[in-house]
Amino acid sequence: MDHTFQTLEFYKILEVLEGFSHTEAAKEQIRNLTPSRKESQVRKDLRDTTEARIILDRMGIPPAVAMKDLTDIIVTAKQGGCLQAGELEQMGAMLTGVKRLKEFLNRCKNLEVSLAYYELDLDPLSELSQLIYESIRNGRVEDYASRTLKNLRQEIGKVEERLRAKTESILRKNKKYFSDSFITIKNGRTCLPVKKDYKSMVPGSVIDQSATGATLFIEPAAVSMLNGELEQLRIEEENEVRRILYTLTGVVEENLPVLEKNKHYLEKLDFLFAKGQLSLEMNGIQPSINTERYIQIIQGRHPLMDASTAVPLTFEIGKTEQGIIITGPNTGGKTVSIKTVGLFCLMAQCGLHVPCEQADLCMNSQVLCDIGDGQNITENLSTFSAHISNVMRILDAVNKESLVIMDELGSGTDPAEGMGIAIAILEELRLRGCLFLTTTHYPEVKTYARETKGVTNARMAFDKNTLEPLYLMEIGEAGESCALAIAKRLGMPEEMVEKARAYAYGNWKEGKSQEKFSLQQTGHYPSKGPSIEKDKKPITNKNEMEQLFSIGDSVLVYPDKKKGIVCKTVNEKGMIQIQMPDKKIWLNQKRVKLLVRSAQLYPENYDFSIIFDTVANRKARHKMEKGYQEGLEIRQDEK
Repeated sequence: MDHTFQTLEFYKILEVLEGFSHTEAAKEQIRNLTPSRKESQVRKDLRDTTEARIILDRMGIPPAVAMKDLTDIIVTAKQGGCLQAGELEQMGAMLTGVKRLKEFLNRCKNLEVSLAYYELDLDPLSELSQLIYESIRNGRVEDYASRTLKNLRQEIGKVEERLRAKTESILRKNKKYFSDSFITIKNGRTCLPVKKDYKSMVPGSVIDQSATGATLFIEPAAVSMLNGELEQLRIEEENEVRRILYTLTGVVEENLPVLEKNKHYLEKLDFLFAKGQLSLEMNGIQPSINTERYIQIIQGRHPLMDASTAVPLTFEIGKTEQGIIITGPNTGGKTVSIKTVGLFCLMAQCGLHVPCEQADLCMNSQVLCDIGDGQNITENLSTFSAHISNVMRILDAVNKESLVIMDELGSGTDPAEGMGIAIAILEELRLRGCLFLTTTHYPEVKTYARETKGVTNARMAFDKNTLEPLYLMEIGEAGESCALAIAKRLGMPEEMVEKARAYAYGNWKEGKSQEKFSLQQTGHYPSKGPSIEKDKKPITNKNEMEQLFSIGDSVLVYPDKKKGIVCKTVNEKGMIQIQMPDKKIWLNQKRVKLLVRSAQLYPENYDFSIIFDTVANRKARHKMEKGYQEGLEIRQDEK
């Protein structure tokens, strides 16, 4: 059942149900809830849920009862232990809740539902509840729990006041002896913080000292007697509190049978009202139950889907059809539909209402499912392998009282073989006599359903004009996948759609392109999305190398990351000359990174000799421009 519960998301229904419960026992019962195979039990459980729903509809939500840790409290009382004040307070809160719930159920009797008469099984134990209320408050025994305790606490208050007055008097009279101006409590004794140097000036007992040792906490001899008196009173108070707790525990022990009965019925009512609240939450109804292998659902909604947007399902199987083959487009609602049927059957056999207008559901010995691709890398299962493994598990367990639900039967392998396997599985299920629902895209399976007695087709309606799914099941007709129409609507070129149509329906030669395919053909699909990053090819053409850098470009020279200016562009060997602050150097162009183009640094037709030539060269060049000058030469730096 675990696989079915997980596949149909039944556990999510239980999680919602658990959220409506308050007691740990009811939550545990919900977590362990499984479909009953006993017809009378299912009918009773459904009737209880219906009565709880009637009460909720007419009288509102019943008062919740606090039951935290009540089991441990009862065990402690049984074993002769002493209940603490907090535990007794919890017991009192439970009894108060019992009283309120009893009154609520008593008001519900006019609804004429048997659930209201659980009121007769609840006993609020008014005397015990009142005794706990008068004796315990806020987790402690009240002063008025006994006259003795009241007197002791009053006397303790008086002694504490005398002790405080005496100690403060000593503190005020000798301020220089003390490191602080307040009294303190150490090991339950009233002390003064005395500076170590003045220890002899404050007679008394050293109770403690500070971490540095500079301060001693001394109980003055003048208040020692009062401290002793206070300690004795507190011992007497503690004994009286313990006596009261034992007395109350004894009363609880005397009433344990009634308390345990209350606990049992509170947990039972908590579970029943949780089922009623789930029905109210999803607007459910009590389904009819039959053992005639018949399922009818009218306007059913998947319980985990938003009721305002879910399209209701109307479905029927078992009267004339043993199996239904559902076909239609993807995203058309096939899987949700078959899950809804399976989930309704599980919920009904657990005594839960189902969200629909009307339902008549058969009892199933088991609900068996194969939904989802089931791939498992660790077990080396492909989609097809997982499907076949599930199918074999189903065939090993199936009988004529089973409901089998399969999604995308025969998928995940060669279409021809997958089709054959799908039909073989369906025929085996038909011979076993079980009810079965399956979805498929295979045309041959549709033909099998049309020609086989007891098996019929169904389709999920699809608006051919808008190509939108209608999420409506139509039993008796086979559906189309509408894949070509959907592909065209989503942008596939008409040419490709026509080729696909030719391939799909036998005219594959017509769909075959006579043109050679080329990776460079991108006419239909412009480049989108991320691209691969290719390595740059080495530059060998001189013109291309010169385009990398221009004279006057500002560059960064690696590995020193020093700035320079391009003097001469890249030559055939890949070398470039850079003007550094103090010299010109030649180096491989791979060690140079462009910072700023010369066009951004200098005006058009700028004379770079101002930067790169020496003063002597510039003067010589200026003279040569006027005519021949004997003996005049220009020296080039060829470093």
